[in-house]
Amino acid sequence: MAGGLHAEAADDDLPEAHEINVTPFIDVMLVLLIIFMVAAPLSTVDVPVNLPQAGGAATDRPEAPVYVTLQPDLTLSVGNDAVARGDLAARLQQATGGKPDTRLFLRADAAVPYGALMEVMGLMRDAGFTQVALVGLEAAP
Repeated sequence: MAGGLHAEAADDDLPEAHEINVTPFIDVMLVLLIIFMVAAPLSTVDVPVNLPQAGGAATDRPEAPVYVTLQPDLTLSVGNDAVARGDLAARLQQATGGKPDTRLFLRADAAVPYGALMEVMGLMRDAGFTQVALVGLEAAP
């Protein structure tokens, strides 16, 4: 009888599956795709500006960039908030956490005169910020 019980137990074993179940992996990837599709538009600046074309190579963007925008009517914005020229230094100190070696990204409309752009760069330098990157559109190949 002992041999008969052993034979029945061997028949109840399931065969081994040699395939990987990829359905959970696909589900996780689709959820991540949806999260990034929703989060990506939120990480940009919403101040409209017509950027000029740039011929240089693109550089890596830091995780939390600080954008200073100069619009065609010569108004200034730090991030999405408008700021007066006299308050620019204090607002930059607040946005960078008081770190003067933080790289600032200056976005200026193509219609802005060169002198106005240099004036804003001078205000940033006077506030102690010397790491200023100019933002432009990449030229089409």
